[in-house]
Amino acid sequence: MVRSRKSSHQNSHQNSEKKVEPWYAKGLQFECQGSGQCCVSHGEYGFVYVTLKDRQNLAKLNGLTTAAFTRHYCLKTDGVFHLMDGPADSKGLKPCIFLKNKRCSVYAARPTQCRTWPFWPETMTAKAWTKDVAKFCPGVGKGRVWSKEEIERELSDQSTWEAQLGSN
Repeated sequence: MVRSRKSSHQNSHQNSEKKVEPWYAKGLQFECQGSGQCCVSHGEYGFVYVTLKDRQNLAKLNGLTTAAFTRHYCLKTDGVFHLMDGPADSKGLKPCIFLKNKRCSVYAARPTQCRTWPFWPETMTAKAWTKDVAKFCPGVGKGRVWSKEEIERELSDQSTWEAQLGSN
């Protein structure tokens, strides 16, 4: 996955490095609208990947051991665990196995991938946000404004989580 990086440029007149603020420096308005759209497979965004910690949290919520939860609800593809899909709907789309009536039935223990949406490194360019996220997610432009610091904390959590994938 593409990682966003803070960029800087050198001011040739002052010979010093100056940080360039990210495009979301004044924050972004977002609040989940409960549409369930982000919980349904969309081509390359088809899996909900889970780390060992994600599986432990989900197992505890479901009253299972991590091993039992993993056997019952997970598959491993290319060395990385992910949640199984639920049954396909009339359009052939496959929702997350825990999506019930457009609501997450494991919200309190939802995986990091779900918790950090839509603040993923690959969605945090102005172009991706406008072209992909805002057109897809009805929560963009609604609710509270997430500060730059909050967004960067979510991005950091997502990047740390990504580094842990496949190591469990």
